[in-house]
Amino acid sequence: MLDSLEVVTTVVVGLMVGVEFAVAFVMGPVLNALPEDSAQLGHAHGGRMLGTVMPFWYIGSLVLVGIWAGAGWHHHGAGLVVTAGGLLLLSVVMSVLLLVPINNRNRTWTPENRPADWKQQLRRWERLHYVRVVILIGAFALLTIAL
Repeated sequence: MLDSLEVVTTVVVGLMVGVEFAVAFVMGPVLNALPEDSAQLGHAHGGRMLGTVMPFWYIGSLVLVGIWAGAGWHHHGAGLVVTAGGLLLLSVVMSVLLLVPINNRNRTWTPENRPADWKQQLRRWERLHYVRVVILIGAFALLTIAL
């Protein structure tokens, strides 16, 4: 049972890391290369779509890691799993405090109502997102090593 939990958790977290990596290093550059209105509309749509799914994925991943840490407390790699959980918790806190407020504004913008500093706000979100991706990669690496 613990083996299955470990594999499922690692796959769920790994897929989340892959999505967030793709947002940072594939979708962001693609959207930023579009003409201004299209880029902004694409960012807003992505913010609405992923902003709906990702909270469940982040919390679900954190819960799975917590269950793994509890169930495997006396097994090899428990410290790595706990540390990975700490990194995931950090990514959730960082998301709620820093990234979600920007995303919540961005998801409602249109070319007609966007603020004058919309590009600066998106660049700030992107910089914070890069940090979050590094944190998530660290958590995923620790889970993989713990396997």
